Amino acid sequence: MKGTGVFEAVPEGPRERLMELGRAVSFPAGARLFEEGQRADRFWVVRTGTVSLDVHVPGRRAAVVETVGAGGLVGWSWLCPPHQWHLGAEATRPVEAWEFDAAEVLALCEREPALDHALLTYVVQVIGHRLRSSRTRLLDLYGPYRSGSAE
Repeated sequence: MKGTGVFEAVPEGPRERLMELGRAVSFPAGARLFEEGQRADRFWVVRTGTVSLDVHVPGRRAAVVETVGAGGLVGWSWLCPPHQWHLGAEATRPVEAWEFDAAEVLALCEREPALDHALLTYVVQVIGHRLRSSRTRLLDLYGPYRSGSAE
């Protein structure tokens, strides 16, 4: 995942049309972008700053499973029914990002097969990476000693 990003994954023509749908937004440190279980109807590509992704752990503080920085995708749940966030997200440093409305992007994907394929391929890679990161982090926090370490 390092050195890549959604904009690099999408071919130039479809990328330009995707960017036409984006709007610049900013979040101060400590702002919650979304909560686990809420309706997922948008996503962000971080320009500057960092966003922590966390998972609710009953009886404990939310566990941070990954931190997303510049070029990273925040939010993939908008793509998969039931369109509810699987994690929570918080700006850990002031964030500037591109925000995309899911319905608009999905409509563009219907008209642009190259965008649809590139975006879906990229998001599937992000999902796989986040699942592995979540598993490792939760094992490190709550499992037997070093059970999440890859040795």
